[in-house]
Amino acid sequence: MDQIKAIEAFAALAQDSRMSIYRMLVREAPNSLNVGEISSRLNIVPSTLSGHLAVLKRAGLLKSTRHQREIHYSADIGAMNDLVSFMLQDCCNGQVQNCAEILTLLDQP
Repeated sequence: MDQIKAIEAFAALAQDSRMSIYRMLVREAPNSLNVGEISSRLNIVPSTLSGHLAVLKRAGLLKSTRHQREIHYSADIGAMNDLVSFMLQDCCNGQVQNCAEILTLLDQP
């Protein structure tokens, strides 16, 4: 992943509804949800939802598949792994083992 792509992904997530959509689809992974289900669960009107889904898909964070007349969306977990890896690639001056120790500390309450 390059810096421009990372910025696009962060920009796509930097909005309340889009963050909610992405987090919900992550919870459903590896399954997908159709637009109607996403709309009803998050109480977002379909016309607004389609714009949010388009932004997330353009940023590479979602996958879509067509099932007859419905479009189903799922989180692209690999894309998020790439984004996190990009952000941490220079962690601890390249000392990966130190990075693992820091991440373990961050997970503690």
